[in-house]
Amino acid sequence: MVYRFYAEQGIITDPSEYADKLQNLPRDISALVKVVQGLLIHVFWTERYGLNLSEERKQEGQLRKVRLQLQRIFELDGSPLQNPRPLERRLAGNCRDFATLLCSFLRSQGIPARARCGFGAYFRPGTYEDHWVCEYWHEGEKRWVLVDAQLDDLQRKVLGIRFDNLDVPRNEFIVGGKAWHWCRQGKADPNDFGIFDMRGLGFIRGDFVRDIAALNKVELLPWDCWGLAGPDSELTEADLEFLDHCAPLTMDANVDSAKVRKLYLDPRLKVPAKIKSYTQAGIQEIEL
Repeated sequence: MVYRFYAEQGIITDPSEYADKLQNLPRDISALVKVVQGLLIHVFWTERYGLNLSEERKQEGQLRKVRLQLQRIFELDGSPLQNPRPLERRLAGNCRDFATLLCSFLRSQGIPARARCGFGAYFRPGTYEDHWVCEYWHEGEKRWVLVDAQLDDLQRKVLGIRFDNLDVPRNEFIVGGKAWHWCRQGKADPNDFGIFDMRGLGFIRGDFVRDIAALNKVELLPWDCWGLAGPDSELTEADLEFLDHCAPLTMDANVDSAKVRKLYLDPRLKVPAKIKSYTQAGIQEIEL
């Protein structure tokens, strides 16, 4: 099969002992996205849904691995995954979790899929906001398709979304490498990329490196850092040239997975056994 590498689970998306719970999920992408939306709720959107989550519940967004997410999902509600949960019994998470869970579900069906880290152009006019989506191989159309599983009916209405979130246009979601390339070439302002008051080329670099890791099936949290993804990294001219070389290899839909996997062997990009996670509680050292 084309892209067999992406049709198999990675260390993050592996459902492990919950694999059998995924067997009866729908194969239609629209229905599968509905399943994901019925299991998760984005912590930044809870008030829009009329839900007041405790700080303890918000910490569910720290769960990296799908196995642990599924464990918590079933703790909150033991019914089959196809059953939409009431809002208060959905797992609290963020855009990365919607993308990663959908990616896991697709891979469980043998469909090549990968999470992509980058920036959405559809959250705040004139800016590109830190975001994750899922990308899957559409066998019938022989192309990679971007899917934003986070955008349910409420969010589409609030944000005024006019495109199909099951086929996100490539000018609406900009992968990290393309954002880096644009800004390094002077085609875009680095301060237009980020989230809240965290913006600029350093932020873009973090998303870019996390996207390379995700292309190698290591889909980490948005605040996980290592190597060139570290916020305090002191980049040499050689580092900048290396990232400039990497960017075009990740920008287009038809990523050469063999080349990206070779890039990932570089210790500046490869996720080590221990990483730093910059949480609200402080910097934590995490062992994967």
